[in-house]
Amino acid sequence: MQPRILAFASLALLATCTSSPMDRRQVVFYSDAEMARQGEAAYRQMQAEIPISDDQRETQYVQCVANYVIAALEPEQRDRSQWEVTVFDNEQANAFALPGGKIGVYNGLLDVAVNQHQLAAVMSHEVGHVLANHSNERASQSTLRTVGLVTAQVLGASDATIEALDYGTQLGLFLPFSRTQESEADAIGVLLMARAGFNPKQSITLWENMSATGGSRPPELLSTHPSPASRMSELNRLMGPADALYQSALASGLNPDCTP
Repeated sequence: MQPRILAFASLALLATCTSSPMDRRQVVFYSDAEMARQGEAAYRQMQAEIPISDDQRETQYVQCVANYVIAALEPEQRDRSQWEVTVFDNEQANAFALPGGKIGVYNGLLDVAVNQHQLAAVMSHEVGHVLANHSNERASQSTLRTVGLVTAQVLGASDATIEALDYGTQLGLFLPFSRTQESEADAIGVLLMARAGFNPKQSITLWENMSATGGSRPPELLSTHPSPASRMSELNRLMGPADALYQSALASGLNPDCTP
């Protein structure tokens, strides 16, 4: 057997079958510890390369929202990661969360997420990616894709076949998976923000704000993200259970007061 094909077979044996919080089957190759190390390394590199906001009021505001979101996690989810938040001085309307509990918020997001509820919607969505082990899943998919293409080359496939396989793999697996992951993070996030005491209806208002910013979008079939309309429709579907969690949080005295 060719060494690269043997490596592919060995890799398949090392795969672990898990389930996302939405009960979707996942195949992952890497340990939580390895993903946390990678997340830490990437986070430190970003802190070194991207300016960090020196606006203390802004930083305290983002940290306040993050504290409520993190406090709403299950105890094992809070404890197994070293949660940390950085506000980057960058005009992008974006945020991220990395394995190991590393959260980054670009302060350009604050022009679109205009209150604590909308900021919590974004941060809860990003934390949802971590809870669902999406980075591990994506890294594992990338490894499979690379090894699969190498194997096809070893078996003598033509360049045209390799190109078609690569393009077909992206359309048939990786982009749909990315949309699935985004939808999962939306679902996890809206329930998490509600448990944290933030109004889940503001997650829909956030996407209305995002849509109003304009800009061209690729067709949803070729996009790694669901369209804003699809996201708002799915969030509306989840609003019943999310609002029930929100009302329960308010009844228990949980009332975030994070001021921009």
